[in-house]
Order: sequence, then structure tokens, then C-alpha cells
Amino acid sequence: MADDKGSTGAPDRDRISLGEDYEVRDWTKTLGVSEAELREAVDAVGSATDAVRAYLNKD
Repeated sequence: MADDKGSTGAPDRDRISLGEDYEVRDWTKTLGVSEAELREAVDAVGSATDAVRAYLNKD
């Protein structure tokens, strides 16, 4: 599902959209990971930011 650019309101920061280049760029910077690591995390646990953060912080 693509972001509706015409819709206004609070940004959906609960999900990571790998289909949007700017979101991939922003999330890799925010989480301090490469694009490959971000994609691996989303593939493993889904797009929920809490799950991705937990996956990336595992030892």
C-alpha cells in the first residue's frame, strides 16, 4: 500500500514503507543501519517499527 500524498494528518511512524525511497533513507539514518540491514529486518519481522527496532537491537 503506497502512501496517500494527498491525505494530510499525522505521519504514520508505526510502519516502515520500503516502497518509498525517502522513507528508506530516513529510516536507515534514524536506525543507524544500511538499506540491506533495514530490508532484512522488515523481511524478518514485518514493517512495524517496534518489531524492526527490536530485531536490529538483538545481540
